Amino acid sequence: MDLENKYTKTFRACCLGFVTQAIAANFPPLLFFTFHKAYGVSFGLLALISACFYITQLIVDLLCARIADKIGYRVCVVSSEIISAVGMIGLAFLPDIFPSPFAGIIVCTVIYAIGSGLIEVLCSPIVEACPFKNKEGIMSFLHSFYCWGAVAVILFSTLFFLAAGVENWRILICLWAVVPLYNVYNFAVCPIETLVENGKSMTQKQLFSKRIFWVLILLMICAGSAEASIAQWASAFAESALHVPKAVGDLAGPCGFAAFMGISRVLYGQFGEKVDLNVFMIISGLLCVLCYLAAALSDIPIVGLAGCMLCGFAVGIMWPGAVSISSSALPLGGTALFAFLALAGDLGASLGPVFVGAASQFANDDLHIGLLAGVIFPIILVISVLIIKTRKKTASD
Repeated sequence: MDLENKYTKTFRACCLGFVTQAIAANFPPLLFFTFHKAYGVSFGLLALISACFYITQLIVDLLCARIADKIGYRVCVVSSEIISAVGMIGLAFLPDIFPSPFAGIIVCTVIYAIGSGLIEVLCSPIVEACPFKNKEGIMSFLHSFYCWGAVAVILFSTLFFLAAGVENWRILICLWAVVPLYNVYNFAVCPIETLVENGKSMTQKQLFSKRIFWVLILLMICAGSAEASIAQWASAFAESALHVPKAVGDLAGPCGFAAFMGISRVLYGQFGEKVDLNVFMIISGLLCVLCYLAAALSDIPIVGLAGCMLCGFAVGIMWPGAVSISSSALPLGGTALFAFLALAGDLGASLGPVFVGAASQFANDDLHIGLLAGVIFPIILVISVLIIKTRKKTASD
């Protein structure tokens, strides 16, 4: 058996892991208005659901650096799928069982966020440890499955709600839970290698002492911010600033953004071997700047929507590219490096949209100004890649 074919099962399991993460991140927000009507949950409390999800992931990112190497990748990643499924299925029942429906929703959010956080930290190093030839392309292709998962969740859930009614959402969340339950078997039987031999990976203290580590963390924060800032605000931007119908805004905004992001990652996965990753990241960062400017400075709906969708293509390589660059720069970083990268990415994904929202509020709720302020993230990303590229060239000389 060819060595790469042996690890096809591993790659498939990690791809479905990212689909599981996409379900956990994108399905519950589709129910926010339903929760508001059925359970009387205020919009202010609804905003806490997403915040709780990402904060839990941040905590898991931090803790995973300490526990994954001790108890093993397989135990952790199998547990991640079981925990994700339990949280999803619980969402169908606990809000009706708990005295406070909102408390039931939050408990389930924390549960599937723990599973999602473990998936985020573990799947990248598991694939990185496999003996694939085109590691950068494989990593990009792996991360594309989060995008396709997000597109599938939005499209299939919309079709289900149209056919069966949104009041049957409990059936749908249980159906989505089949994905992580099936993937438990995949992770239980697939070959899993360790990224660095026991005792040879860098400690957290050693990582913190490396200047390049902090540049990589900044790179990852900006990758998460550049991606999430427009992804989180695309729907509201299309509706409030471009004045298009909500259905059109949702399909051309967040759904179009996710589709173009997936296309970008698949294309790099196919042809990335022929392109220098650092150069591609710089070009992507500059394209992202242009897309932000197109969306922020134009009042023409088609131009603004095109800017949002093409921004998905521009940011597509940023997260997996930052992971690959970091792994190359610190090959002995081990699980701790990937955990801190996930932490930095989630931190960026949390802070970026807040920064855009605050800038918009400061400008009298003008999302054009908010997105214009968001240009800072791809600019810093490009500068970070240039620093890393220069350092690598200096080291080789």
